[in-house]
Amino acid sequence: MLAHHPEKHRTHRIGWLRAAVLGANDGIVSTASLIVGIAASEAAHDAIVLAGVAGLVAGAMSMAAGEYVSVSSQADTEQADLKRERKELDETPHHEQKELAAIYVSRGLDPMLAVQVAEQLMNHDALGAHARDELGISATGTARPVQAALTSAATFAVGAALPLLIVVWTPAADLIVLVSSASLLFLIALGLLAAYTGGSGLIKSAVRVAFWGALAMGLTAAVGALFGTAV
Repeated sequence: MLAHHPEKHRTHRIGWLRAAVLGANDGIVSTASLIVGIAASEAAHDAIVLAGVAGLVAGAMSMAAGEYVSVSSQADTEQADLKRERKELDETPHHEQKELAAIYVSRGLDPMLAVQVAEQLMNHDALGAHARDELGISATGTARPVQAALTSAATFAVGAALPLLIVVWTPAADLIVLVSSASLLFLIALGLLAAYTGGSGLIKSAVRVAFWGALAMGLTAAVGALFGTAV
C-alpha cells in the first residue's frame, strides 16, 4: 500500500486571492490617484476628502457589481456545460467513455490503459471525470460570484481607506508628496503579501504593482494640474 504524503498547494487560493489583490490594488491606486489629481488642481482640503470618500464608496460598489456579473457569467457557462454533459452521459454513455479514453491517450496513456482508466472513473463519478478532464471544471476553480463580489468590495474599501486616512491628517501643502509616497509603500507591501501567499516571486510582484501605481498617480496629477490651471 502506498503511503500518502500530503502536499501543500496554493491553487485553492486562486479565486479569493485574485479578487482580494485586485480589490485592494484598485482601492489604493484609484483613490490615491483621485486624491493626488484633485490636490494638484489646488482644490480645498474638504473637497479632496469628500472626493476620496465618494471614490471609496463608488469604487467598492463598482468592484462588487463587476466581479459579481463577471463571475456569475462564468458560473452560468459552467452550469450550462455540466447540464449538457449530464444529458450526453445519460443518452450516449459508451460514446462519452470513448471520448474520455481518447483524452487520456492524448495525454500519454497507453490506449488499453486509457480505456480502463476511463471506465473506472466513470463508474466512480462519470460527471466529475468529464467535468474535470473534458471541460476543465474543478472544485478549486469553480466560479463563486458572491464570494468574489464581497471580497473585491471589502478589499477595495480597505485599500482605498489607506490613502484617505492620510489625507485627513495631512496638511494641504504636503498632501501630494505624502499620499503618493505612502500609497507606493502600501502597493509594495500588497505586492509582497500577494506574492508570498501565492508562492510567486516577491520582487517581481512588488515592482509590478509599484510601477503601475506610480504611473496612475503621475498621470492623474498631471491632468489635475493642467485642468486646474486652465479653469
